[in-house]
Amino acid sequence: METTSFKEGQKISGYIVNRICPLPTIDSVLIELSHKQTKARHIHIANKDTENTFGVFFRTVPKDSTGVAHILEHTVLCGSAKFAVRDPFFSMIKRSLSTFMNAFTASDWTMYPFASQNKRDYYNLMDVYLDAAFFPNIDDLSFKQEGHRLELLETEGQESELEYKGVVYNEMKGAMSSPSQVLSRSILASLYPDTTYSNNSGGEPADIPKLSHEALKAFHARYYHPSNSYFYTYGSFPLEATLAVLEKKVLGRFDYLEIDSAVPAQPRWDTPRKQIQAYAYSDPDDLTQKYQTCMAWLTCDIKDSFEILVLTVLEQILLGNAASPLRKALIDSNLGSALSDATGFDADNRDTMFACGLKDIAKESIPKVEEIIFSTLRQVATTGIEQQLIDSAIHQIEFYRKEITNTPYPFGIKLLLSFAGTMIHDGDPVSCINIDDDLETLAHKIRQGGFLEERIVHYFLENPHRVLFTLEPDNQLEKNQADATRSELKALLATLTPDDLSIIKQDSAALELLQESEEDLSSLPTLDLADVPPDIEIIKPDRIKDIDFSTCYDKATSGILYFTCPVGAGNIPVDLFPLVPFFANAFTNSGTKKSSYSKIAETMDLYTGGVSLSPFSGSYFSKGADAHSFLALQGKALDRNIDRLFDMMDEFVNQFGFQDQDRLKSLLLQYQSGMESSIVSAGHRYAISLSARHLSKASHINELWHGIDQFQLIKKITGQLTDPDTSKTALDTLSSNLTTIAGSLFRQDNLKPAVIGSTQALHQADQRISRLHAQLSQFEKNPEKRSENTFYTPDIDLDTQRPYDGWYTNTAVSFVGQSFKTVRITHKDSPGLAVISKILRSLYLHREIREKGGAYGGFAIYNTEEGIFSFGSYRDPHIKRTLDVYKKACDYITRGEFTQTDVKEAILQVCSDIDKPETPGPAAMKAFYRDITHLSNEIRQHFKDTLLQLDKNRIQEIAKTYFTIEEDQKGISVISSKTLLEEANKALEADNRPPLRLIKI
Repeated sequence: METTSFKEGQKISGYIVNRICPLPTIDSVLIELSHKQTKARHIHIANKDTENTFGVFFRTVPKDSTGVAHILEHTVLCGSAKFAVRDPFFSMIKRSLSTFMNAFTASDWTMYPFASQNKRDYYNLMDVYLDAAFFPNIDDLSFKQEGHRLELLETEGQESELEYKGVVYNEMKGAMSSPSQVLSRSILASLYPDTTYSNNSGGEPADIPKLSHEALKAFHARYYHPSNSYFYTYGSFPLEATLAVLEKKVLGRFDYLEIDSAVPAQPRWDTPRKQIQAYAYSDPDDLTQKYQTCMAWLTCDIKDSFEILVLTVLEQILLGNAASPLRKALIDSNLGSALSDATGFDADNRDTMFACGLKDIAKESIPKVEEIIFSTLRQVATTGIEQQLIDSAIHQIEFYRKEITNTPYPFGIKLLLSFAGTMIHDGDPVSCINIDDDLETLAHKIRQGGFLEERIVHYFLENPHRVLFTLEPDNQLEKNQADATRSELKALLATLTPDDLSIIKQDSAALELLQESEEDLSSLPTLDLADVPPDIEIIKPDRIKDIDFSTCYDKATSGILYFTCPVGAGNIPVDLFPLVPFFANAFTNSGTKKSSYSKIAETMDLYTGGVSLSPFSGSYFSKGADAHSFLALQGKALDRNIDRLFDMMDEFVNQFGFQDQDRLKSLLLQYQSGMESSIVSAGHRYAISLSARHLSKASHINELWHGIDQFQLIKKITGQLTDPDTSKTALDTLSSNLTTIAGSLFRQDNLKPAVIGSTQALHQADQRISRLHAQLSQFEKNPEKRSENTFYTPDIDLDTQRPYDGWYTNTAVSFVGQSFKTVRITHKDSPGLAVISKILRSLYLHREIREKGGAYGGFAIYNTEEGIFSFGSYRDPHIKRTLDVYKKACDYITRGEFTQTDVKEAILQVCSDIDKPETPGPAAMKAFYRDITHLSNEIRQHFKDTLLQLDKNRIQEIAKTYFTIEEDQKGISVISSKTLLEEANKALEADNRPPLRLIKI
């Protein structure tokens, strides 16, 4: 590693090395530097990881809810001094092999991070990011596009109306349609009324139009200065070269500036408070059980690493699993469906906070929830915390410190996010990683007795700085907000002069001209196809002496063993097949014949990193393309706990039980609540799934298991539980059905186990797996069904009717999905379809749906497994217009309105997806499942070889083959509000097109 060449006090490229600190748990060294001239701070984490990360971030402290920090994050990425193009950020996505590119706005910081394995790419991206952050254009038209603008619309009566548009405006309309977002933002406003956290840094839709272009530029001038900046680098690239670039391109061009951006501590209260906030819920028949309530406390300062650890441990003890006393008391009360949104310990703000509560409760249950919270905390503080709960909490911290993964972000990005809040409040980032001293101090205090109990008293029972927060449904709120916006715009229109109206029209025309214009992107750096490694990464199982039963991967996994075992779903009765996802959820969470669910939860957290059962459906990549379906039984544990892990596996497989009907009811309600919350936050995925459900057996099962079909099934079952006359029968039936499913799974020859870890751990695990398998009975032989494809799918009828529907729910924006059939990865045209998906998203949908239409995003997705091509939009103010864009996108790609350079850049994007790195454990897991689904290395290599040889002519040939199909062959599904769907249907009928079939979610 390069760290041996550095010494504390060393001067390099305008910097001074302040500290060098080993980070043994992640085999790294942290180097802390400061820039002498500007006082910019820099953290470098040096190690052998080839996925290198760069980030620059600023402390940004909004004083209102106009979304100034969020809109600025968008706008600085719309062109800069050196790269004077319309959208260098999205253009670089096309010209890069990055493994991560994004920007984040938090409550009190704004960050611009990226990651790449390619050194040339790394410095290309750094150049663009630095120029964007420190020397952006922030022109008026970019502000209008990304933030907000007024546009004039001609109505049917030829009268003019004003309309608000803008990417962030529509993004936040979508975000604030989500109860979880409303609750989280409102708690901050309630708990921190005197600091920046009382403002919505993302922007309140009603306040966003108040932001001026001048205020946006002033915010940049105030906060985006090196003296208020924090730099971060991670990985194997030499630090010296990065520092030299920073000095030359940015820091050497600035002097020190005194900037007061510090966030003060929130003044503490003497008495608790209460707060009620309404949220939009449109169903008037379903309001009574749609309240949420939670108690939120202000806790310790973010810089106090020891108290952060204490509260992290208390969170795990009180809420971490089904046996945790506070979670158990709340869920077992049967007052609500699941823990409230925002439940848990939040250590991201200057003053940290802790919250817990229940969702889907009745209004009269609010005081009952408050009483449960405090009576449980008093009981725990008085009777003491069981040692096993403490040991379990410490074990979970130990496990996740050891486990290094690139999910959901590259590990370097995850590290940065873990200490960014501490760093910007002048805390020590090392304290967030090296916690051994704090753990030792905690262990000592716990041994003395009563320490954690005293902390419960201090932080919760005797802490007056707390809010009892209630979220109440309002079925008129969405209408009232829309009416208020219309009235505001109508009043504004009445004040505008002809000159004002002319300016609005001129701005709209200028913005449209800018969005349509062809740009010279030659100023932007790029990569060549020669920079792409031609070969795929191949991971093969290891042949290990005396191991014949399990598939083994001998990998360096930091002392963690990973176990995975697909279990065929083909013998599940057809009528029970839709129940599979809930069965998987209940299997490890409802207890066994031997142990209660709470005992299982305690044991799982004490000895493992988790045990789960997850359903998967798809099509084999072999020529037959038969549908497969299986459930993956998975677990992971530290090497010292391997036997404990397989004790649990034995119990789940051989002692499964679904007798605890109260627990089953509770799990159903939690499961339904989780799905309901995800519909608005991931509406594009649901819309695409709905639109593709008729195109293959596997896509039908995917919708059945993971889509709106699944939500409606669960909603139907939970509806039976609310009726006393049907509840007992429904639970009896459910219990019996789950038992039947389990009995159809765990038989010999229906499992294919794999283990990943060190050689010794693999031997130990294989012995236990062999013993477990030997205890299982065999299936009766059925030669008609058994084949080389072990994980076959039951004979399920596929609904082949083309979807053309609109699904309505509680949302102020839309998600528009469209899908049609193409070919799979084994076909010669498949690489071209992957390239077309990137071209359409980058060159057409981004401009038409995001820039012009104001949606947060537009997508083109090619599914190589099923041979399905899909369009989707996210947080979209339009429906009919977006469907028109999809049709025009097909015309665009078949006309060949793109260049060879565009094809090259799309190939780079596909290669970036193919070559995205993984840590050893997850990488081996993915290789194993490629083998299971017959995605051979030959298929993968042939795909990449063909991909790298594509040119414009070949892409246009492929486009004409698949993108000229009739519109009535494409499935369409939209998720939106009923009002927006009805408006879309009027527009469709006016265009002589059939209306969408409206269905309530």
